[in-house]
Amino acid sequence: MNYKRRQKQLQSSLANSRLDALLVTHLPNIRYLCGFTGSAGVLLVTEKQCVFFTDGRYTEQAQDEVSGARIVIKSKGPLASLTEWLTSQKAIARSLKRVGFEGERMSFAGQRSLAKSMPSGMRLHSASSLVESIRIVKDSDELQLMRTAALLGASLFERTLQVLHQGVKEIEVAAEMEHAASRAGAEGMSFPTIIAAGKRSALPHGRASNQPIPGDGFVVCDFGVILTGYCSDMTRTVHVGPPSEEARRVYGAVKEAQQAAVDAVHSGQKLGEVDRAARKVLQHHKSGKYFTHSTGHGVGLEIHEAPRVAAGLEDELKPGMVITIEPGVYLPDKWGIRIEDMVVVTERGCEVLTPTNKELIVC
Repeated sequence: MNYKRRQKQLQSSLANSRLDALLVTHLPNIRYLCGFTGSAGVLLVTEKQCVFFTDGRYTEQAQDEVSGARIVIKSKGPLASLTEWLTSQKAIARSLKRVGFEGERMSFAGQRSLAKSMPSGMRLHSASSLVESIRIVKDSDELQLMRTAALLGASLFERTLQVLHQGVKEIEVAAEMEHAASRAGAEGMSFPTIIAAGKRSALPHGRASNQPIPGDGFVVCDFGVILTGYCSDMTRTVHVGPPSEEARRVYGAVKEAQQAAVDAVHSGQKLGEVDRAARKVLQHHKSGKYFTHSTGHGVGLEIHEAPRVAAGLEDELKPGMVITIEPGVYLPDKWGIRIEDMVVVTERGCEVLTPTNKELIVC
């Protein structure tokens, strides 16, 4: 990973934001900027240098992982160590008049405590999304890691089909998938695995429960893994027992909508237009009112990150963005269907990272 390049990108953006420095406290942002994967750290980024603060538990780990930043190890917590260090570095402290912090990532109590402890003459300013605006476009190293994570995640669907049948509890199917992920080398799941069967498939985020899978109906399977820090995400919906003509028709509508949105993805496309492509198909099939969430979201070091793919958004897609395309139809107390892929935006279209069969599978 080229951490120096990422740090320079952030340093270049400080002047545009009228900031002398940025305090990075959100752990995924710290990992992105310098490589640290521990659970306690603060990165101070000024126009000229980066300084990383952590405690003694991470002495060796910081030395092994942190790149492009000076490392300061203290017995106190990272924020306390930062303020103590700034107090001792008077020349540096005097040059930092306007210091940004990740306001959306820090509690109000934490902000007040930090403000009180900063050296006199230094003023804090909320500067949300400075790092995220860089993270939104993945570099070649990240894309390769995400391709591998997506393929590992997609491979779990095979295990799903082996164990998913009438009478098996949803949590048992999820457990088998998660065990297969661990055996394949995943660091964990991107989110609690969703196995939602029968009427529960109408719940867009119906986490796996103790409910046995009924003998007839859809089962929404939404899952992903974390591999080398990067998340994957995909959804497939299968049917237990012979599907009715209506079930086949609505499944076909969702599949068509999902493909229409995938086909709409390319550099320069507005996010709202990708969402519109999916909704237009579902409205044509008289199912539009049952599509109750946005069409997709960004994926990377976090399972939900910028950009959001939703109605009315004017921001444009750029090459290297990784997003999900996941329209769904949810009929309350009846059933639900969702199909989801991860894609990488390219100049003329996109690369689908989760190339798993999307035809209706009957278990």
